[in-house]
Amino acid sequence: MALPSAFDQSTVDQNLARLDQLKPDTQPIWGKMNSAQMLAHLNVGYDIATDKLDPKPSGFAKFMVKLFGIKKLVCNENPPYKKNSRTAPIFLISDEREFETEKAKLAASIKEAAERGTAHYEGKNNPTFGVLSASEWSCQMQKHLEHHFNQFGI
Repeated sequence: MALPSAFDQSTVDQNLARLDQLKPDTQPIWGKMNSAQMLAHLNVGYDIATDKLDPKPSGFAKFMVKLFGIKKLVCNENPPYKKNSRTAPIFLISDEREFETEKAKLAASIKEAAERGTAHYEGKNNPTFGVLSASEWSCQMQKHLEHHFNQFGI
């Protein structure tokens, strides 16, 4: 099944409706993060996409990403992420987070990315993967949301 575009209003509406189903005590189907940590984890990706965070991966990290074809795994619909798969260190959230703060931030970021739209993301540089198409940006955002929304059964 093709992922919907993160830039389409209908997708935004669906993502926000699913997000609204998440509660502070929603338990994950797999994994170690609680719901607030998962939201903070998703916020890292949106912070990168909306220019609030500009990580500077080392040359070695970029080499490893290229060597192992990580861009293809992240920026393409298939295959979906595996349960309990490893994540980049910047995405690791182990401290406690405030659920409502993280939830509001994610909702705002989902809207902001869509408002910026396809034209903004076409040819935009990603600090780890280099220049991406708008389709690749959309895919990585939506694929990441899908993975974690499914993790929490929403």
